[in-house]
Amino acid sequence: MKTPENVKELQQFLSFANYQNRFVPQYAKIAAPLTNLLKKNTPYKWELQHKEAVEQLKQALTSAPLLILPDPERDYVIEADASDQAVGAVLMQDQWNGLQTIAYLSKKLHGAELNYPIHDKEALAIIIAFKTWRCYLEGRKTTVYTDHCSLKYLKTQPSLSRRQVRWIDFLETHFQYDIVYKPGHKNKADALSRPAHVAAIQVEGMNSLLKGLFMHGAASRKRRVCYSLLPVPEQAWQVVNLDFITGLPTTTSGHDAILVVIDKFSTIGHFIPTHTTARTEETAQLFVRYIISQHGIPTTLISDRDPMFTNKFWKELMSLLGTKLAMSSVYHPQTDGQTERLNQIVEQLLCAVCKDDNSKWDLHLPILEFAYNNATHATTGQTPFFLCYGRHPLIPQQPTIPATVQPAHDFITTMHKLWDRTHKRLLDIQQQQKRQADRHRTDHTITMGDRVLLDTRNLDISHLPSKLQPRFCWPFLIEAQVTPVTFRLRLPATWKIHNAFHVQLLKPYRDPNTVFSGRQPPPPPPVLVHDEPENEVESVLAHRRRRNGTVELLIRWKGYDPSEDSWISQSKMDHARRPLRDYLVKQGVTSTTQL
Repeated sequence: MKTPENVKELQQFLSFANYQNRFVPQYAKIAAPLTNLLKKNTPYKWELQHKEAVEQLKQALTSAPLLILPDPERDYVIEADASDQAVGAVLMQDQWNGLQTIAYLSKKLHGAELNYPIHDKEALAIIIAFKTWRCYLEGRKTTVYTDHCSLKYLKTQPSLSRRQVRWIDFLETHFQYDIVYKPGHKNKADALSRPAHVAAIQVEGMNSLLKGLFMHGAASRKRRVCYSLLPVPEQAWQVVNLDFITGLPTTTSGHDAILVVIDKFSTIGHFIPTHTTARTEETAQLFVRYIISQHGIPTTLISDRDPMFTNKFWKELMSLLGTKLAMSSVYHPQTDGQTERLNQIVEQLLCAVCKDDNSKWDLHLPILEFAYNNATHATTGQTPFFLCYGRHPLIPQQPTIPATVQPAHDFITTMHKLWDRTHKRLLDIQQQQKRQADRHRTDHTITMGDRVLLDTRNLDISHLPSKLQPRFCWPFLIEAQVTPVTFRLRLPATWKIHNAFHVQLLKPYRDPNTVFSGRQPPPPPPVLVHDEPENEVESVLAHRRRRNGTVELLIRWKGYDPSEDSWISQSKMDHARRPLRDYLVKQGVTSTTQL
Protein backbone atom coordinates (compact mmCIF):
# COMPACT_ATOMS: atom_id res chain seq x y z
CA MET A 1 0.00 0.00 0.00
CA LYS A 2 1.63 3.27 -1.14
CA THR A 3 1.94 6.44 0.92
CA PRO A 4 -1.10 8.77 0.47
CA GLU A 5 -0.29 11.74 -1.76
CA ASN A 6 -3.54 13.70 -1.47
CA VAL A 7 -6.68 13.99 0.64
CA LYS A 8 -8.61 11.37 -1.35
CA GLU A 9 -5.84 8.76 -1.01
CA LEU A 10 -5.51 9.56 2.70
CA GLN A 11 -9.26 9.02 3.16
CA GLN A 12 -8.99 5.64 1.42
CA PHE A 13 -6.04 4.64 3.59
CA LEU A 14 -7.78 5.62 6.85
CA SER A 15 -10.98 3.91 5.74
CA PHE A 16 -9.09 0.64 5.40
CA ALA A 17 -7.13 1.13 8.63
CA ASN A 18 -10.22 2.08 10.65
CA TYR A 19 -11.93 -1.18 9.62
CA GLN A 20 -9.22 -3.09 11.54
CA ASN A 21 -8.78 -0.62 14.42
CA ARG A 22 -9.98 -3.03 17.12
CA PHE A 23 -6.84 -5.09 16.52
CA VAL A 24 -4.48 -2.10 16.79
CA PRO A 25 -3.38 -0.79 20.20
CA GLN A 26 -3.38 3.07 20.52
CA TYR A 27 -5.04 3.40 17.11
CA ALA A 28 -6.61 6.82 17.82
CA LYS A 29 -3.30 8.32 18.91
CA ILE A 30 -1.34 6.86 16.01
CA ALA A 31 -3.89 8.09 13.46
CA ALA A 32 -4.39 11.52 15.08
CA PRO A 33 -1.89 13.40 12.84
CA LEU A 34 -3.55 11.89 9.76
CA THR A 35 -7.12 12.66 10.81
CA ASN A 36 -6.08 16.25 11.58
CA LEU A 37 -5.17 16.63 7.89
CA LEU A 38 -8.79 15.90 6.96
CA LYS A 39 -10.20 18.81 8.99
CA LYS A 40 -11.96 21.56 7.12
CA ASN A 41 -9.77 24.49 6.02
CA THR A 42 -6.59 22.53 6.85
CA PRO A 43 -3.98 22.56 4.05
CA TYR A 44 -2.65 19.19 2.96
CA LYS A 45 0.97 19.53 4.08
CA TRP A 46 2.78 16.18 4.40
CA GLU A 47 5.37 16.18 7.18
CA LEU A 48 7.54 13.70 9.07
CA GLN A 49 4.88 13.03 11.73
CA HIS A 50 2.42 11.98 9.01
CA LYS A 51 4.92 9.62 7.44
CA GLU A 52 5.70 8.05 10.84
CA ALA A 53 1.97 7.59 11.54
CA VAL A 54 1.43 5.80 8.21
CA GLU A 55 4.40 3.49 8.82
CA GLN A 56 3.21 2.65 12.33
CA LEU A 57 -0.27 1.81 11.07
CA LYS A 58 1.14 -0.37 8.30
CA GLN A 59 3.28 -2.21 10.82
CA ALA A 60 0.39 -2.61 13.26
CA LEU A 61 -1.93 -3.93 10.54
CA THR A 62 0.53 -6.67 9.57
CA SER A 63 1.39 -7.83 13.11
CA ALA A 64 -0.95 -7.68 16.06
CA PRO A 65 -1.12 -8.94 19.67
CA LEU A 66 -2.83 -12.28 20.17
CA LEU A 67 -6.53 -11.86 20.94
CA ILE A 68 -8.76 -14.47 22.55
CA LEU A 69 -12.51 -14.99 22.19
CA PRO A 70 -14.60 -13.96 25.23
CA ASP A 71 -15.98 -16.64 27.55
CA PRO A 72 -19.46 -15.51 28.70
CA GLU A 73 -19.19 -17.63 31.87
CA ARG A 74 -16.13 -15.76 33.19
CA ASP A 75 -15.69 -12.34 34.77
CA TYR A 76 -14.01 -9.54 32.85
CA VAL A 77 -11.16 -7.11 33.53
CA ILE A 78 -10.87 -3.62 32.00
CA GLU A 79 -7.79 -1.42 32.08
CA ALA A 80 -8.68 2.17 31.14
CA ASP A 81 -6.57 5.31 30.77
CA ALA A 82 -6.74 8.82 29.33
CA SER A 83 -4.36 11.48 28.06
CA ASP A 84 -4.90 15.07 26.97
CA GLN A 85 -6.21 14.10 23.51
CA ALA A 86 -7.46 10.48 23.67
CA VAL A 87 -8.78 7.70 25.85
CA GLY A 88 -8.03 4.00 25.64
CA ALA A 89 -9.04 0.70 27.23
CA VAL A 90 -8.26 -3.00 27.11
CA LEU A 91 -10.82 -5.80 27.70
CA MET A 92 -9.32 -8.95 29.21
CA GLN A 93 -10.20 -12.30 30.78
CA ASP A 94 -8.37 -14.98 32.71
CA GLN A 95 -8.96 -18.25 30.81
CA TRP A 96 -6.49 -20.45 32.72
CA ASN A 97 -3.40 -18.67 31.30
CA GLY A 98 -3.53 -15.40 33.23
CA LEU A 99 -5.09 -12.22 31.86
CA GLN A 100 -5.30 -12.26 28.07
CA THR A 101 -6.56 -9.53 25.75
CA ILE A 102 -9.99 -9.79 24.09
CA ALA A 103 -10.17 -6.34 22.48
CA TYR A 104 -8.61 -2.88 22.37
CA LEU A 105 -10.43 0.44 22.40
CA SER A 106 -9.04 3.85 21.50
CA LYS A 107 -10.94 7.11 20.91
CA LYS A 108 -9.77 10.61 20.13
CA LEU A 109 -11.34 13.36 22.25
CA HIS A 110 -13.34 16.08 20.48
CA GLY A 111 -14.80 19.48 21.32
CA ALA A 112 -15.77 19.92 24.97
CA GLU A 113 -14.19 16.59 25.90
CA LEU A 114 -10.76 18.16 25.38
CA ASN A 115 -11.56 20.64 28.19
CA TYR A 116 -12.57 18.00 30.76
CA PRO A 117 -10.40 17.89 33.90
CA ILE A 118 -8.12 14.85 34.04
CA HIS A 119 -10.42 13.19 36.62
CA ASP A 120 -13.34 13.30 34.16
CA LYS A 121 -11.20 12.21 31.22
CA GLU A 122 -10.17 9.11 33.16
CA ALA A 123 -13.82 8.45 34.07
CA LEU A 124 -14.85 9.00 30.44
CA ALA A 125 -12.43 6.25 29.39
CA ILE A 126 -14.28 3.86 31.71
CA ILE A 127 -17.71 4.95 30.46
CA ILE A 128 -16.73 4.54 26.79
CA ALA A 129 -15.31 1.08 27.57
CA PHE A 130 -18.55 -0.07 29.23
CA LYS A 131 -20.68 1.33 26.38
CA THR A 132 -18.50 -0.29 23.72
CA TRP A 133 -18.36 -3.73 25.38
CA ARG A 134 -21.80 -3.64 26.99
CA CYS A 135 -22.86 -6.82 25.18
CA TYR A 136 -20.13 -8.71 27.05
CA LEU A 137 -20.19 -6.98 30.45
CA GLU A 138 -23.87 -6.94 31.40
CA GLY A 139 -24.63 -9.71 33.86
CA ARG A 140 -20.96 -10.42 34.64
CA LYS A 141 -18.75 -8.94 37.33
CA THR A 142 -16.13 -6.54 35.93
CA THR A 143 -12.98 -5.26 37.62
CA VAL A 144 -11.77 -1.89 36.29
CA TYR A 145 -8.14 -0.87 36.73
CA THR A 146 -7.28 2.83 36.48
CA ASP A 147 -4.13 4.83 37.18
CA HIS A 148 -6.17 7.70 38.65
CA CYS A 149 -6.45 6.90 42.36
CA SER A 150 -9.41 9.18 43.13
CA LEU A 151 -11.71 7.21 40.80
CA LYS A 152 -11.87 4.51 43.48
CA TYR A 153 -14.12 6.90 45.42
CA LEU A 154 -16.26 7.99 42.46
CA LYS A 155 -19.46 6.55 43.95
CA THR A 156 -18.87 7.87 47.49
CA GLN A 157 -17.46 11.36 46.96
CA PRO A 158 -19.73 14.01 48.54
CA SER A 159 -19.94 16.39 45.56
CA LEU A 160 -20.73 15.26 42.03
CA SER A 161 -21.29 17.16 38.81
CA ARG A 162 -24.35 16.39 36.71
CA ARG A 163 -22.13 14.65 34.18
CA GLN A 164 -20.67 12.42 36.89
CA VAL A 165 -24.15 11.64 38.23
CA ARG A 166 -25.25 10.50 34.75
CA TRP A 167 -22.16 8.32 34.42
CA ILE A 168 -22.63 6.70 37.83
CA ASP A 169 -26.31 6.10 37.08
CA PHE A 170 -25.38 4.37 33.81
CA LEU A 171 -22.84 2.11 35.55
CA GLU A 172 -25.01 1.31 38.58
CA THR A 173 -28.05 0.52 36.45
CA HIS A 174 -26.47 -1.94 34.05
CA PHE A 175 -23.27 -3.38 35.50
CA GLN A 176 -21.61 -5.13 38.43
CA TYR A 177 -18.21 -3.50 38.75
CA ASP A 178 -15.34 -2.57 41.05
CA ILE A 179 -12.81 0.21 40.38
CA VAL A 180 -9.25 -0.57 41.50
CA TYR A 181 -6.22 1.71 41.44
CA LYS A 182 -3.24 0.51 39.36
CA PRO A 183 -0.15 2.66 38.64
CA GLY A 184 0.14 3.84 35.03
CA HIS A 185 3.34 1.99 34.24
CA LYS A 186 1.55 -1.29 35.06
CA ASN A 187 -1.59 -0.41 33.10
CA LYS A 188 -1.88 -1.78 29.54
CA ALA A 189 -4.33 0.95 28.55
CA ASP A 190 -1.74 3.60 29.42
CA ALA A 191 -0.09 2.84 26.08
CA LEU A 192 -3.36 3.42 24.22
CA SER A 193 -3.45 7.09 25.23
CA ARG A 194 0.25 8.03 24.84
CA PRO A 195 1.73 10.08 21.98
CA ALA A 196 1.80 8.50 18.55
CA HIS A 197 5.55 7.98 18.46
CA VAL A 198 5.29 5.29 21.16
CA ALA A 199 5.54 1.95 19.33
CA ALA A 200 2.66 -0.51 19.45
CA ILE A 201 2.99 -3.87 21.15
CA GLN A 202 3.44 -6.35 18.30
CA VAL A 203 3.43 -10.06 17.71
CA GLU A 204 4.51 -11.50 14.37
CA GLY A 205 2.20 -13.60 12.24
CA MET A 206 -1.01 -11.59 11.75
CA ASN A 207 -2.10 -13.71 8.79
CA SER A 208 -1.83 -17.02 10.62
CA LEU A 209 -3.42 -15.45 13.68
CA LEU A 210 -6.48 -14.27 11.75
CA LYS A 211 -6.74 -17.63 10.02
CA GLY A 212 -6.84 -19.41 13.35
CA LEU A 213 -9.17 -16.96 15.04
CA PHE A 214 -11.73 -16.39 12.34
CA MET A 215 -11.77 -19.76 10.61
CA HIS A 216 -10.86 -22.55 12.98
CA GLY A 217 -11.42 -21.11 16.43
CA ALA A 218 -14.41 -18.89 15.72
CA ALA A 219 -16.10 -21.44 13.48
CA SER A 220 -15.98 -24.10 16.14
CA ARG A 221 -17.47 -21.73 18.70
CA LYS A 222 -20.18 -20.65 16.28
CA ARG A 223 -21.08 -24.26 15.61
CA ARG A 224 -21.40 -24.81 19.32
CA VAL A 225 -23.62 -21.77 19.84
CA CYS A 226 -25.69 -22.34 16.72
CA TYR A 227 -26.97 -25.66 17.99
CA SER A 228 -26.65 -24.85 21.73
CA LEU A 229 -24.31 -27.79 22.17
CA LEU A 230 -21.49 -28.01 24.67
CA PRO A 231 -18.11 -29.30 23.44
CA VAL A 232 -18.06 -32.99 22.51
CA PRO A 233 -15.44 -34.69 24.71
CA GLU A 234 -12.70 -36.75 23.11
CA GLN A 235 -12.38 -39.27 25.95
CA ALA A 236 -14.14 -40.54 29.05
CA TRP A 237 -14.39 -38.29 32.13
CA GLN A 238 -13.21 -35.22 30.26
CA VAL A 239 -16.62 -33.48 30.48
CA VAL A 240 -18.77 -34.28 33.51
CA ASN A 241 -22.41 -33.48 34.34
CA LEU A 242 -23.31 -33.00 37.99
CA ASP A 243 -26.65 -32.52 39.78
CA PHE A 244 -28.62 -33.38 42.92
CA ILE A 245 -31.75 -35.45 43.47
CA THR A 246 -33.56 -34.08 46.53
CA GLY A 247 -36.90 -34.56 48.25
CA LEU A 248 -36.12 -38.18 49.16
CA PRO A 249 -37.09 -39.76 52.51
CA THR A 250 -34.34 -39.71 55.13
CA THR A 251 -32.67 -43.09 55.49
CA THR A 252 -31.41 -44.68 58.69
CA SER A 253 -27.95 -43.44 57.66
CA GLY A 254 -29.15 -39.83 57.47
CA HIS A 255 -29.14 -39.53 53.67
CA ASP A 256 -31.95 -37.60 51.96
CA ALA A 257 -30.36 -36.69 48.62
CA ILE A 258 -28.26 -38.16 45.79
CA LEU A 259 -25.31 -36.51 44.07
CA VAL A 260 -25.56 -37.68 40.44
CA VAL A 261 -22.37 -37.51 38.38
CA ILE A 262 -22.35 -38.64 34.74
CA ASP A 263 -19.57 -38.75 32.14
CA LYS A 264 -20.72 -37.02 28.95
CA PHE A 265 -18.58 -39.22 26.68
CA SER A 266 -19.53 -42.73 27.86
CA THR A 267 -22.72 -41.77 29.80
CA ILE A 268 -21.46 -43.86 32.74
CA GLY A 269 -22.78 -42.52 36.04
CA HIS A 270 -22.15 -42.53 39.77
CA PHE A 271 -24.98 -42.23 42.31
CA ILE A 272 -23.55 -40.89 45.57
CA PRO A 273 -25.75 -40.68 48.71
CA THR A 274 -25.58 -37.36 50.56
CA HIS A 275 -27.83 -34.98 52.49
CA THR A 276 -29.42 -31.63 51.63
CA THR A 277 -27.66 -29.84 54.49
CA ALA A 278 -24.20 -30.79 53.20
CA ARG A 279 -21.84 -27.84 52.93
CA THR A 280 -19.92 -27.12 49.73
CA GLU A 281 -16.74 -28.46 51.32
CA GLU A 282 -18.46 -31.82 52.01
CA THR A 283 -19.67 -32.05 48.41
CA ALA A 284 -16.15 -31.28 47.23
CA GLN A 285 -14.84 -34.16 49.37
CA LEU A 286 -17.39 -36.52 47.79
CA PHE A 287 -16.35 -35.34 44.33
CA VAL A 288 -12.70 -36.07 45.12
CA ARG A 289 -13.44 -39.45 46.76
CA TYR A 290 -15.73 -40.87 44.08
CA ILE A 291 -14.74 -39.06 40.87
CA ILE A 292 -11.25 -37.58 40.92
CA SER A 293 -9.73 -40.55 42.77
CA GLN A 294 -11.10 -42.99 40.15
CA HIS A 295 -11.18 -40.97 36.93
CA GLY A 296 -8.93 -37.93 37.35
CA ILE A 297 -9.77 -34.23 37.09
CA PRO A 298 -12.32 -33.31 34.38
CA THR A 299 -11.69 -30.37 32.07
CA THR A 300 -15.33 -29.19 32.10
CA LEU A 301 -18.03 -29.51 34.75
CA ILE A 302 -21.65 -28.94 33.69
CA SER A 303 -24.24 -28.15 36.36
CA ASP A 304 -27.28 -26.04 37.07
CA ARG A 305 -27.14 -22.79 39.03
CA ASP A 306 -27.58 -24.42 42.41
CA PRO A 307 -26.07 -22.19 45.15
CA MET A 308 -23.75 -25.11 45.87
CA PHE A 309 -22.11 -24.63 42.45
CA THR A 310 -22.19 -20.83 42.24
CA ASN A 311 -20.54 -19.87 45.52
CA LYS A 312 -16.99 -18.58 45.73
CA PHE A 313 -15.48 -21.72 47.29
CA TRP A 314 -16.68 -24.02 44.50
CA LYS A 315 -15.65 -21.61 41.74
CA GLU A 316 -12.21 -21.07 43.25
CA LEU A 317 -11.73 -24.82 43.80
CA MET A 318 -12.58 -25.64 40.18
CA SER A 319 -10.36 -22.80 39.00
CA LEU A 320 -7.41 -24.18 40.98
CA LEU A 321 -8.08 -27.67 39.59
CA GLY A 322 -8.17 -26.28 36.06
CA THR A 323 -11.81 -27.31 35.54
CA LYS A 324 -14.09 -25.01 33.55
CA LEU A 325 -17.59 -24.48 34.97
CA ALA A 326 -20.51 -24.49 32.50
CA MET A 327 -23.86 -23.39 33.95
CA SER A 328 -27.33 -24.07 32.58
CA SER A 329 -29.91 -21.36 31.86
CA VAL A 330 -31.90 -20.19 34.84
CA TYR A 331 -35.08 -22.26 35.40
CA HIS A 332 -34.26 -24.45 32.40
CA PRO A 333 -32.33 -27.53 33.53
CA GLN A 334 -32.59 -29.06 30.05
CA THR A 335 -29.26 -27.33 29.33
CA ASP A 336 -27.89 -29.99 31.66
CA GLY A 337 -30.24 -32.45 29.98
CA GLN A 338 -28.13 -35.61 30.26
CA THR A 339 -28.10 -35.43 34.06
CA GLU A 340 -31.74 -34.37 34.27
CA ARG A 341 -32.83 -37.41 32.27
CA LEU A 342 -30.66 -39.64 34.43
CA ASN A 343 -32.22 -38.11 37.55
CA GLN A 344 -35.65 -39.14 36.30
CA ILE A 345 -34.39 -42.66 35.62
CA VAL A 346 -32.86 -42.98 39.10
CA GLU A 347 -36.08 -41.78 40.74
CA GLN A 348 -38.15 -44.30 38.78
CA LEU A 349 -35.71 -47.09 39.62
CA LEU A 350 -35.86 -46.21 43.31
CA CYS A 351 -39.65 -46.38 43.19
CA ALA A 352 -39.42 -49.81 41.57
CA VAL A 353 -37.02 -51.35 44.11
CA CYS A 354 -38.10 -49.57 47.32
CA LYS A 355 -41.81 -50.36 47.39
CA ASP A 356 -41.59 -52.23 50.68
CA ASP A 357 -39.04 -50.18 52.64
CA ASN A 358 -37.98 -46.68 51.61
CA SER A 359 -35.86 -46.06 54.70
CA LYS A 360 -32.89 -47.92 53.19
CA TRP A 361 -32.92 -46.74 49.59
CA ASP A 362 -29.27 -45.68 49.88
CA LEU A 363 -28.27 -49.35 50.29
CA HIS A 364 -29.71 -50.10 46.84
CA LEU A 365 -27.78 -47.35 45.03
CA PRO A 366 -24.72 -49.52 44.16
CA ILE A 367 -26.90 -52.09 42.38
CA LEU A 368 -28.92 -49.36 40.63
CA GLU A 369 -25.68 -47.75 39.47
CA PHE A 370 -24.33 -51.09 38.24
CA ALA A 371 -27.58 -51.90 36.40
CA TYR A 372 -27.72 -48.50 34.71
CA ASN A 373 -24.06 -48.60 33.63
CA ASN A 374 -24.49 -52.08 32.16
CA ALA A 375 -27.68 -51.31 30.18
CA THR A 376 -27.43 -50.59 26.45
CA HIS A 377 -27.74 -46.86 25.81
CA ALA A 378 -30.27 -45.95 23.11
CA THR A 379 -28.01 -43.29 21.56
CA THR A 380 -24.63 -45.05 21.54
CA GLY A 381 -25.84 -48.64 21.09
CA GLN A 382 -23.32 -49.68 23.77
CA THR A 383 -23.34 -49.92 27.54
CA PRO A 384 -21.75 -47.02 29.44
CA PHE A 385 -19.47 -49.54 31.18
CA PHE A 386 -18.11 -50.82 27.85
CA LEU A 387 -17.56 -47.32 26.43
CA CYS A 388 -15.66 -46.31 29.55
CA TYR A 389 -13.56 -49.44 30.18
CA GLY A 390 -13.63 -51.29 26.85
CA ARG A 391 -15.06 -54.51 28.30
CA HIS A 392 -18.29 -55.91 29.71
CA PRO A 393 -18.50 -56.73 33.43
CA LEU A 394 -19.71 -60.01 34.89
CA ILE A 395 -23.26 -59.71 36.18
CA PRO A 396 -24.90 -61.37 39.22
CA GLN A 397 -26.23 -64.87 38.52
CA GLN A 398 -28.79 -66.97 40.34
CA PRO A 399 -26.92 -69.51 42.57
CA THR A 400 -26.94 -73.03 41.04
CA ILE A 401 -25.10 -74.94 43.76
CA PRO A 402 -26.50 -75.97 47.14
CA ALA A 403 -26.01 -73.43 49.89
CA THR A 404 -23.39 -74.18 52.50
CA VAL A 405 -23.54 -70.74 54.14
CA GLN A 406 -27.16 -69.67 53.95
CA PRO A 407 -26.65 -65.91 54.59
CA ALA A 408 -24.21 -65.67 51.66
CA HIS A 409 -26.65 -67.63 49.46
CA ASP A 410 -29.51 -65.30 50.46
CA PHE A 411 -27.39 -62.21 49.78
CA ILE A 412 -26.59 -63.30 46.21
CA THR A 413 -30.22 -64.27 45.58
CA THR A 414 -31.45 -60.87 46.78
CA MET A 415 -28.85 -59.05 44.69
CA HIS A 416 -29.85 -61.03 41.58
CA LYS A 417 -33.55 -60.26 42.09
CA LEU A 418 -32.75 -56.59 42.57
CA TRP A 419 -30.59 -56.59 39.45
CA ASP A 420 -33.27 -58.34 37.39
CA ARG A 421 -36.02 -55.98 38.56
CA THR A 422 -33.87 -52.91 37.89
CA HIS A 423 -32.84 -54.11 34.44
CA LYS A 424 -36.42 -54.74 33.36
CA ARG A 425 -37.51 -51.34 34.65
CA LEU A 426 -34.69 -49.69 32.68
CA LEU A 427 -35.92 -51.29 29.46
CA ASP A 428 -39.43 -49.97 30.13
CA ILE A 429 -38.11 -46.46 30.77
CA GLN A 430 -36.12 -46.46 27.53
CA GLN A 431 -39.21 -47.38 25.54
CA GLN A 432 -41.20 -44.59 27.18
CA GLN A 433 -38.49 -42.03 26.46
CA LYS A 434 -38.32 -43.09 22.84
CA ARG A 435 -42.05 -42.43 22.39
CA GLN A 436 -41.97 -39.06 24.16
CA ALA A 437 -38.74 -37.59 22.71
CA ASP A 438 -39.19 -34.10 21.21
CA ARG A 439 -42.95 -34.66 20.71
CA HIS A 440 -43.81 -31.13 21.77
CA ARG A 441 -40.73 -29.24 20.57
CA THR A 442 -41.34 -26.36 18.16
CA ASP A 443 -39.12 -23.67 16.60
CA HIS A 444 -39.29 -20.12 17.99
CA THR A 445 -39.27 -16.73 16.27
CA ILE A 446 -37.95 -14.59 19.15
CA THR A 447 -35.02 -12.29 18.31
CA MET A 448 -32.96 -9.66 20.11
CA GLY A 449 -34.85 -6.40 20.61
CA ASP A 450 -38.27 -8.08 20.85
CA ARG A 451 -40.54 -7.67 23.84
CA VAL A 452 -41.59 -10.91 25.50
CA LEU A 453 -43.73 -12.14 28.37
CA LEU A 454 -41.98 -14.14 31.09
CA ASP A 455 -43.42 -17.33 32.55
CA THR A 456 -44.14 -16.70 36.26
CA ARG A 457 -44.08 -20.29 37.46
CA ASN A 458 -40.54 -19.83 38.83
CA LEU A 459 -40.99 -16.29 40.20
CA ASP A 460 -41.70 -15.59 43.85
CA ILE A 461 -45.18 -14.08 43.64
CA SER A 462 -46.61 -16.30 46.37
CA HIS A 463 -48.02 -13.19 48.11
CA LEU A 464 -50.75 -13.18 45.44
CA PRO A 465 -53.69 -15.61 45.74
CA SER A 466 -53.12 -18.64 43.53
CA LYS A 467 -56.10 -17.86 41.30
CA LEU A 468 -54.88 -14.29 40.82
CA GLN A 469 -51.31 -15.15 39.91
CA PRO A 470 -50.68 -14.26 36.25
CA ARG A 471 -49.44 -17.04 33.97
CA PHE A 472 -47.06 -14.66 32.20
CA CYS A 473 -45.51 -11.45 33.44
CA TRP A 474 -45.33 -7.90 32.01
CA PRO A 475 -43.39 -7.59 28.71
CA PHE A 476 -39.62 -7.29 29.00
CA LEU A 477 -37.10 -6.17 26.41
CA ILE A 478 -34.62 -8.77 25.12
CA GLU A 479 -31.20 -7.17 25.58
CA ALA A 480 -29.02 -9.98 24.24
CA GLN A 481 -29.15 -13.46 22.76
CA VAL A 482 -26.76 -15.66 24.74
CA THR A 483 -27.39 -18.75 22.59
CA PRO A 484 -30.04 -19.46 19.94
CA VAL A 485 -32.34 -20.72 22.72
CA THR A 486 -31.30 -18.51 25.67
CA PHE A 487 -32.04 -14.79 25.97
CA ARG A 488 -31.04 -12.06 28.42
CA LEU A 489 -33.92 -9.83 29.57
CA ARG A 490 -33.93 -6.31 31.01
CA LEU A 491 -35.44 -6.97 34.44
CA PRO A 492 -36.33 -4.51 37.21
CA ALA A 493 -33.42 -3.75 39.52
CA THR A 494 -35.38 -5.19 42.46
CA TRP A 495 -35.58 -8.64 40.88
CA LYS A 496 -32.61 -10.44 42.39
CA ILE A 497 -32.55 -13.30 39.89
CA HIS A 498 -30.35 -14.26 36.97
CA ASN A 499 -31.62 -12.55 33.81
CA ALA A 500 -30.90 -15.29 31.23
CA PHE A 501 -33.95 -17.42 30.36
CA HIS A 502 -34.61 -20.33 28.03
CA VAL A 503 -36.99 -19.67 25.15
CA GLN A 504 -39.52 -22.14 26.59
CA LEU A 505 -40.12 -19.68 29.45
CA LEU A 506 -40.74 -16.77 27.07
CA LYS A 507 -43.77 -15.83 25.01
CA PRO A 508 -43.80 -13.23 22.19
CA TYR A 509 -45.62 -10.06 23.26
CA ARG A 510 -48.35 -8.59 21.04
CA ASP A 511 -49.10 -4.92 21.63
CA PRO A 512 -52.84 -4.67 22.44
CA ASN A 513 -53.05 -1.37 20.55
CA THR A 514 -52.29 -3.20 17.30
CA VAL A 515 -55.38 -5.38 17.80
CA PHE A 516 -57.71 -3.32 20.01
CA SER A 517 -57.03 0.41 19.96
CA GLY A 518 -56.74 1.92 23.42
CA ARG A 519 -56.47 -1.35 25.31
CA GLN A 520 -53.58 -1.39 27.77
CA PRO A 521 -51.71 -4.48 28.94
CA PRO A 522 -52.26 -5.60 32.54
CA PRO A 523 -49.86 -4.01 35.05
CA PRO A 524 -46.86 -6.06 36.14
CA PRO A 525 -47.27 -8.05 39.37
CA PRO A 526 -45.49 -6.77 42.47
CA VAL A 527 -42.34 -8.56 43.60
CA LEU A 528 -41.03 -9.19 47.10
CA VAL A 529 -38.60 -6.57 48.42
CA HIS A 530 -37.45 -7.38 51.96
CA ASP A 531 -40.32 -9.90 52.14
CA GLU A 532 -42.90 -7.22 51.27
CA PRO A 533 -44.73 -6.95 47.91
CA GLU A 534 -43.62 -3.86 45.97
CA ASN A 535 -44.43 -2.49 42.52
CA GLU A 536 -41.69 -0.99 40.36
CA VAL A 537 -41.23 2.78 40.41
CA GLU A 538 -41.13 4.36 36.95
CA SER A 539 -40.37 7.96 37.96
CA VAL A 540 -40.65 10.58 40.70
CA LEU A 541 -42.97 13.44 39.70
CA ALA A 542 -42.94 15.86 42.65
CA HIS A 543 -42.16 16.23 46.34
CA ARG A 544 -43.63 17.78 49.45
CA ARG A 545 -42.50 18.24 53.05
CA ARG A 546 -44.84 17.39 55.92
CA ARG A 547 -45.06 19.40 59.12
CA ASN A 548 -42.95 16.82 60.92
CA GLY A 549 -40.17 17.32 58.37
CA THR A 550 -40.78 14.07 56.48
CA VAL A 551 -40.23 14.32 52.73
CA GLU A 552 -42.85 12.58 50.58
CA LEU A 553 -42.51 11.86 46.87
CA LEU A 554 -45.21 11.60 44.20
CA ILE A 555 -44.59 8.28 42.44
CA ARG A 556 -45.55 7.11 38.94
CA TRP A 557 -45.77 3.29 39.00
CA LYS A 558 -44.54 1.34 36.00
CA GLY A 559 -47.43 -0.05 33.96
CA TYR A 560 -50.12 1.98 35.80
CA ASP A 561 -52.25 4.98 34.79
CA PRO A 562 -51.52 8.48 36.16
CA SER A 563 -54.65 8.04 38.27
CA GLU A 564 -52.68 5.51 40.30
CA ASP A 565 -49.91 8.02 41.20
CA SER A 566 -49.37 8.10 44.94
CA TRP A 567 -47.35 9.83 47.67
CA ILE A 568 -44.86 7.74 49.63
CA SER A 569 -42.17 8.57 52.15
CA GLN A 570 -38.64 9.00 50.77
CA SER A 571 -37.48 6.47 53.40
CA LYS A 572 -39.27 3.76 51.40
CA MET A 573 -37.33 4.45 48.20
CA ASP A 574 -34.37 2.16 48.91
CA HIS A 575 -35.46 -0.19 46.13
CA ALA A 576 -35.89 2.66 43.61
CA ARG A 577 -32.68 4.64 43.86
CA ARG A 578 -32.33 5.33 40.14
CA PRO A 579 -35.69 7.19 39.72
CA LEU A 580 -34.94 9.09 42.94
CA ARG A 581 -31.46 10.02 41.72
CA ASP A 582 -32.90 11.23 38.39
CA TYR A 583 -35.38 13.45 40.22
CA LEU A 584 -32.70 14.91 42.50
CA VAL A 585 -30.58 15.78 39.46
CA LYS A 586 -33.53 17.60 37.87
CA GLN A 587 -34.01 19.58 41.09
CA GLY A 588 -30.31 20.49 41.20
CA VAL A 589 -29.70 18.84 44.59
CA THR A 590 -27.80 15.78 45.75
CA SER A 591 -30.02 14.48 48.60
CA THR A 592 -33.64 14.60 49.78
CA THR A 593 -32.63 16.72 52.78
CA GLN A 594 -32.04 19.60 50.35
CA LEU A 595 -35.54 19.44 48.85
